[in-house]
Amino acid sequence: MTDILPHMIANEAVAGASAREGTVFDPATGEVARRVPFANAAEVDKAVAAARVAFPGWAATPPVQRARVMFRFRDLVERHLDELAALITAEHGKVLSDAKGSVQRGLEVVEFACGIPHLLKGEYTEDVGRAIDSYSMRQPLGVSAGIGPFNFPAMVPMWMFPVSIACGNCFILKPSEKVPSTANRLAGLLAEAGLPAGVFNVVHGNAEAVDAILRHPGIDSVSFVGSTPVAEHIYATASAAGKRVQALGGAKNHLVVMPDAPVEEAANGLMGAAFGSAGERCMAVSVAVAVGKAGDALIGALKPRVEALKIGPGADPESEMGPLVTAAHRDRVANYIDIGVREGAELVVDGRGFSLQGYEGGFFLGGSLFDRVTPEMRIWREEIFGPVLSVVRVPDFESAVKLVNAHEYGNGAAIFTRDGDAAREFGARIAAGMVGVNVPIPVPMAFHSFGGWKRSVFGAHYMHGMDGVRFFTRLKTVTARWPEGVRSPDYVMPVMR
Repeated sequence: MTDILPHMIANEAVAGASAREGTVFDPATGEVARRVPFANAAEVDKAVAAARVAFPGWAATPPVQRARVMFRFRDLVERHLDELAALITAEHGKVLSDAKGSVQRGLEVVEFACGIPHLLKGEYTEDVGRAIDSYSMRQPLGVSAGIGPFNFPAMVPMWMFPVSIACGNCFILKPSEKVPSTANRLAGLLAEAGLPAGVFNVVHGNAEAVDAILRHPGIDSVSFVGSTPVAEHIYATASAAGKRVQALGGAKNHLVVMPDAPVEEAANGLMGAAFGSAGERCMAVSVAVAVGKAGDALIGALKPRVEALKIGPGADPESEMGPLVTAAHRDRVANYIDIGVREGAELVVDGRGFSLQGYEGGFFLGGSLFDRVTPEMRIWREEIFGPVLSVVRVPDFESAVKLVNAHEYGNGAAIFTRDGDAAREFGARIAAGMVGVNVPIPVPMAFHSFGGWKRSVFGAHYMHGMDGVRFFTRLKTVTARWPEGVRSPDYVMPVMR
């Protein structure tokens, strides 16, 4: 018998009441690791009820005291970083060093949230009119919900809930059913840090739980990271229910390699950006745009590197790339390689035949490299989300900008060059939310905000940074007068004099 995870509601483990459940695999072996309960609407309602009960007291807690809980949580996450990374690797498959790095990037948002007393400061204007002052304040929404992706079970939720909770909200996390254990462990650390019962809750499940969250009248905001079709559904459904929504969708990130760029540096940057986490990153670079004479040199540098990738279990310190998260996802990615071949792209390195002795049941796929990909091909248009890198050749800088901007997604883009003018022009003109100059994966630090353009994002606010504070709070402006005596009625629009 395999273990069945509980939900975490009001700092207590709660067994799933529904008979519905899912399977969590060890991606390295293909074996069943545990079971996860699939919540129904009644179980989601139980978590919302706990959060609503906790909200008035938590919202009334001074921001400096909320920050102290975040400080203690930060210390606990740092102390248990290896444990959290091991949980991520066990269920997702990514290598341990990558898992640790992802927890660290989440921890940076916790550190940002520790400064909430400063971040919530309002504005004050004396004498907006005679003896009239005006001041603004930011107040919490109520109950926030986060729907997490499978590729970052710690980092992405930690981009959501620390800022929400520090702002005075209560939070319900619905993690991916493929990688659920990390969420429960984070709930335990928050409770240990002194977070009151009901402020943070974990509800496991699939689409039924998601739809219950989107429509629940007791939830005030929804945050999501995942594919564009799901992001669009979440934005439309939750917005129609009157909620604030930040829904980050798919990506097709391009890295432009100019002819003056050192080819070895560009190739090394592309290897980590394309094949780190087996390409299962929303900021993974899946398209290299080789400008002019850069094409042949880039392929020459990439081919031996892709062939030499050290692929193995994520827990093996020698591994550079682990398995994909499920067999179904591995097969989906392999099918895209089939499609690329049929469409006429040149398959320089074929990862479909990879097999690892002793781990034949694991969800492994080798790295694949395509050359001479064109914009008409599905492998350029669609998000593959796996260890597949496509090289598109263009004659000049203008063609590269036009190619990147023509794509429906605009999450991230990067350029490798030694030409300052080209880099500046690229940063100004490229239609993407995050841009790198000689930085292949330009994920902003926690005190900036993360988000894309076009069909990579739905909603007006990005994640973490000041956009996160604005998303999780309502602005209130007070205009105050302390008059002496009784004033006559005034039937015209107030004008400050």
